[in-house]
Amino acid sequence: MTQRKVLFWIAILYFAEGLPFGIAYDVWPVFFRVHGVSLREIGLMSLLSLPWTWKMLWAPLVDRWGSRQHWITAALFVLGATTLAIVPQDASNPSWLMWGLLLLFTTASATQDIAIDAYAVDVATPETTGSINGVRVSAARIALLAGGGGFVFLADFTGWTVLWFALAGVFFGLAALAWLSPRVPLDPAARRHTIRPVLRWAFRWQMLPVVAFILLFKLGDSTLGRMVKPFWVDRGYSLAEIGAISVSLGVVLTIAGALAGGWFTNRYGIFNALLWLGLAQMVSNLGYVAVAVFDLPRESIYVASMVESFTQGLGTAAFLSFLMNLCDKEHAASQYALLSALFALTRDVVGAFSGIGVEAWGYAAYFAATTALALPGLALLPLVKPQIREGEDRGDAALAE
Repeated sequence: MTQRKVLFWIAILYFAEGLPFGIAYDVWPVFFRVHGVSLREIGLMSLLSLPWTWKMLWAPLVDRWGSRQHWITAALFVLGATTLAIVPQDASNPSWLMWGLLLLFTTASATQDIAIDAYAVDVATPETTGSINGVRVSAARIALLAGGGGFVFLADFTGWTVLWFALAGVFFGLAALAWLSPRVPLDPAARRHTIRPVLRWAFRWQMLPVVAFILLFKLGDSTLGRMVKPFWVDRGYSLAEIGAISVSLGVVLTIAGALAGGWFTNRYGIFNALLWLGLAQMVSNLGYVAVAVFDLPRESIYVASMVESFTQGLGTAAFLSFLMNLCDKEHAASQYALLSALFALTRDVVGAFSGIGVEAWGYAAYFAATTALALPGLALLPLVKPQIREGEDRGDAALAE
């Protein structure tokens, strides 16, 4: 496949991957709340996201049986069918059947994630890894925006029933497109053995610094992100400002950062991208420190937000390229699911304690601490470098030009 064709299919598939996240995280809470469901029950819906965290448990099945397209197409069909099945249910009093349908929705979404991430590893080369990850982040963000705020906005005009039918149609259309995506041949012999090779790969002593790096690289970024919007609210900014600058413009700048980060990774190599884009990601937190400490003009938070969103995209493109680089094509589904679960673990755990940190220290000290939390991950880079299977020499030479 040409690079343009690869990037086209990556964009389609990662739009399909991002769309269910927007539905689950943004649409469901609004849908059930307007139908009078209690905050307690809406809060419990966070448990429905567990399949995304524990998808590594059935990822070996995706490695062993069927093509990537079989799994992606089937999952998207289930997403469409589940969406249709929600229509006749009583949203004001969710039954066990409704809860079961929602769980089936997130499980199907997690399953297609496994296959799509594996497909991205299958088609990636050292020359295209950066571009692939820039496009995948951008497509997923667009899907989150469309499937989240976009569908909630449309529901005000179309009503929920029309919205669910339209969404089901989108899923069925994406299923047809996924089936048409180019196949990548894999070694049948290697696919027959999935568990043992993955365990041998995961439990090598060389993986110890890699695991620590995955847990720590985005730590500063994750701890900052949870408290950004509460900071805007507590500083007296309007909902319109938060929506326009922190959310909408933030998504646009994250996409721009991801594309730029993908280009940088292709040009200078994964190690250099992790180092320099990771530093940029860390330094951007200081913008919020400055806003919290000093009596700056009201618009200064706009600048801090824009810089943070852009550098978040830069760092994410480099980080996802690194995760992809660690995987073998024949076992990509299992390996990538395991690595992404490690990353999600840190993100979710530190998020749970972010509010406690702000209440104890205040915003200024907390934001400064998030900057410091980025340092341990960067310090591990020399230990991680030997595990990066791409031309670091090419990247170093490019930097020297």
